[in-house]
Amino acid sequence: MTGEPPGQGKGAVRLRPPRNTLDARAVWWWRARCLSATALPVAALAALGAFAGPAGTWLRYAAWALAVLGLAGAVLLPSWWYRVHRWEITDEAVYLRTGALWQEWRIAPMSRIQTVDTIRGPLEQLFRLASVTVTTASAKGALRIEGLDHEVAAALAERLTRITQATPGDAT
Repeated sequence: MTGEPPGQGKGAVRLRPPRNTLDARAVWWWRARCLSATALPVAALAALGAFAGPAGTWLRYAAWALAVLGLAGAVLLPSWWYRVHRWEITDEAVYLRTGALWQEWRIAPMSRIQTVDTIRGPLEQLFRLASVTVTTASAKGALRIEGLDHEVAAALAERLTRITQATPGDAT
């Protein structure tokens, strides 16, 4: 017994705020995602409203309301998300904080990392962004750092691979 609280001994990884922000382009990427997710339902309601006779007026009102809500969400939410999402990689662990209302703080010790993936969807490619997914031996699942510059993401994946290869443990 060392006299220290559990998990606080020498070499223990502790919960702390991550230091790095996402790339500023992530705000525009999120806005584009919000607008594209809103566009299809708005278009469907508007099209139905055009052919629905007397009920069409209500469908067009619903389309307008959804369009206004979608636009407001696309303007306000991504800026908020940008302020609260943080990440950091050290030689000991991957730190991630996500969420706006329900914040989630996660730590993945290097010895628990199984795979590191870089993902670039079409919209991310347009904004020159990428996501890094760190799969761990955890029931909670992978850690996903979204909204990184694509070159930063590639360097991060390379660094994580190098650190995990040098870290003893079997990632289970």
